[in-house]
Amino acid sequence: MPVLSPVRHTLSNGLRVVVSQDPTLPVAAVCLWYEVGSCDEPRGRTGLAHLFEHLMFQGSTHVPAGGHTAAVEDAGGHTNAATGFERTAFHSVVPAGQLELVLWLEADRMGGLPDALTADSLATQRDVVLNERRERYDNVPYGTGWEQLVAMSFPAGHPFRALPAGSPEDLRAVTLDDCRAFFRRHYTPDRAILSVVGDVSPDAVTDLAERHFGHIPPSGTRTAPRPAGAPSGPAEARRHLVEQVPGPAFMAAYQLPAHGTPGCAAADLALTLLGGMSSRGLHDRLVRRDQLAHTARASLMPLAQAPSLGQLNVRAPAGADPAPRERAVVQDFDRLAHGGGPQEPQEGARAV
Repeated sequence: MPVLSPVRHTLSNGLRVVVSQDPTLPVAAVCLWYEVGSCDEPRGRTGLAHLFEHLMFQGSTHVPAGGHTAAVEDAGGHTNAATGFERTAFHSVVPAGQLELVLWLEADRMGGLPDALTADSLATQRDVVLNERRERYDNVPYGTGWEQLVAMSFPAGHPFRALPAGSPEDLRAVTLDDCRAFFRRHYTPDRAILSVVGDVSPDAVTDLAERHFGHIPPSGTRTAPRPAGAPSGPAEARRHLVEQVPGPAFMAAYQLPAHGTPGCAAADLALTLLGGMSSRGLHDRLVRRDQLAHTARASLMPLAQAPSLGQLNVRAPAGADPAPRERAVVQDFDRLAHGGGPQEPQEGARAV
């Protein structure tokens, strides 16, 4: 049977429900997408959205701490979450017959997380988030490079200037009152999208969503997204850092068209070509052929409410001069911009 077109429905409290029925999949993949990320954090509270991703697994009105994950796994599924600049997404995959369990769990924490929020749970998850930051950024070679590039890409006070990881100082300053206020404003049905894919009936999913989420009041705080603004132009900022790393690295961020605007898809395709393993990619030239680098990657971080950021990361052997590596990157950028390229690599990049 063919995959049916998505069916959309909005509950009276603003929750948007999207169902894609696919009878060939004996599962239900559920994603509850909240329109909240690091760009929504109050000043001086960076990292709060990521902290909340963890707190959402620490219990709610009828679910004990850790009970959400345990219930999904006991049902034969798995669950996880992720926080970005503009969104926090909670996703689970379970056998199709366990769909209602997931919706009940998600509704219980949307409607009742503050019932389980305590000083102990906040302290525990704050330590977890601080430790994640140390493991991913502070205590690994080159770990703070991307954080500094993002800060250099936007002016002081810009909501996209700080990574979702946040600063240790801000995370340590978070209080229970901060958490409750942030939850009441952002983790509500009118700021969420519920999507379900699999061997499920759209009518049944809509009925279940109404049953479990329909009683939760909206916050009334949902507003039009902030305008993204255009890339700021040819201005360039550079920073030279000396740290204990295996070898020199050339890293860069480029302001590009915002997600959903003309040019973003083309930028994504171009960076996929450059960052991939094809004969047109940086890896082929800098790593395999010229042996100028150990790593050469490029990709796009799409943003809808700010210019998207192109990411470049070239790591060279110990003692190497970064300048020739940068020149080689610029040459490949120019070659792609003015010469196009064979159709085969472009088709492969589109498939990615």
